Amino acid sequence: MSKITAVDARQQFADIINRSTYAKERIVITRRGKDLVAVVPIEDLKLLEEIEDRIDLEAARKALKESGSVRWEKVKAELGL
Repeated sequence: MSKITAVDARQQFADIINRSTYAKERIVITRRGKDLVAVVPIEDLKLLEEIEDRIDLEAARKALKESGSVRWEKVKAELGL
């Protein structure tokens, strides 16, 4: 994983995209020495989203086992929908 300052990232934007896309490089953009964001290959993002979805599904299943089901109307009312 490489790091680059926000100033340099502005000047090298096309190169950063190419490095992430074709070389599958993960690049962290920093400002004043602090990590701000990362440019990652789309495959990494898709994998992260899949992992998050699995974690959410597992948590939902666990919650259902613990408390049973809840009527949709009640959920909507509690959320103000």
